[in-house]
Amino acid sequence: MSQLRTVQVLGGGSAGSSAHVSSLAAGLVARGVHVTVCAPAELDLAYDYSGTGAAFAPVPRRSDPAAVAALRAACLTADVVHAHGPHAAVRAALALGGRRVPLVVTWHARAHAEGARSRLIRLMERRAARAAAVVLGTTSDLVDRARHRGARDARLAPVSAPVPRLPAAAHAGKARAELGAVERPLIIARGSLVPHHGYGALLDAARLWRELDPEPLLVVVGEGRERAALQRRIRNEELPVRLIGSRDDYAELLAAADLAVLCSSWEARSVSAQEALRLGVPLVATAVGGVPELVGDAAELVPYGNAEALARAVVRLLGDPGRRAGMAAAGLAQAASWPTEDDTIAQVLSVYDELTQPLAARTR
Repeated sequence: MSQLRTVQVLGGGSAGSSAHVSSLAAGLVARGVHVTVCAPAELDLAYDYSGTGAAFAPVPRRSDPAAVAALRAACLTADVVHAHGPHAAVRAALALGGRRVPLVVTWHARAHAEGARSRLIRLMERRAARAAAVVLGTTSDLVDRARHRGARDARLAPVSAPVPRLPAAAHAGKARAELGAVERPLIIARGSLVPHHGYGALLDAARLWRELDPEPLLVVVGEGRERAALQRRIRNEELPVRLIGSRDDYAELLAAADLAVLCSSWEARSVSAQEALRLGVPLVATAVGGVPELVGDAAELVPYGNAEALARAVVRLLGDPGRRAGMAAAGLAQAASWPTEDDTIAQVLSVYDELTQPLAARTR
């Protein structure tokens, strides 16, 4: 009896979607499914798709004829093609060229753009939604967005980020000493330094809370095109903020923090929020996108762009150790309610089986 054959397509991929494909590929292979991952070569180096037992076919990010031809060759024997994100979905639909192979699309997030680019993105989302047999949205608002773009079948499919390893307690003191926060509160944020992550409002909030004694230190983990502008503000306004770039030891830094903050204009199932709650770190986050659905009552939620509300929430929590301890416990409980990686794989497999009914009996 032959295996079910699936091709997973990434068009470039955010960190969340790229990590999800690695987890999904490993889980599907373990359940007897033949998996091919099509993605830019650098993603295989970063996420080791080949190491999951899947075949890997390098496909460039561009959508020129050569790239589409490479993707078409990888999909020739597929029973199901699963694209991750609208860009990957449009490329997969081009590669399939009208062949009657079911296309599943997972929408992990939405693109941030304005003006002419936003119109192009709407067009791409519409083409992706209408090409898909099933759209899996990681949050309820993404499911609604897919339906609004014309999806025939859109379903909620929360994706759980891999569980971070709990750092040893001894690492906390070392991390705080390295960052310069031995005898002062440590607040941490992570994300690329781009406008929609809300770092302007975060620096405004840092200016408001610097009157505390001791003065909290805000550490921002990530890189991006706004780094120079943010660094100028930090220097000119003498803000208690450090930009430390990308780090491989983020879990250790997070576990050492008193608070985590998330200030984006939109998030799906934020990996940073998941990591904070799983490590028992109190979280202050903007009430946007899928964040309220993800965190429930286990985080302090504030409006996007409201530096005063953000600063008030941070000051209140830093002054109330009991409230922080309660939030840490609530975060762990909320995290325990999220679907596991096994739950996610089981849901995806059920969709594949549904779309390939004549093949379903052959999969296991």
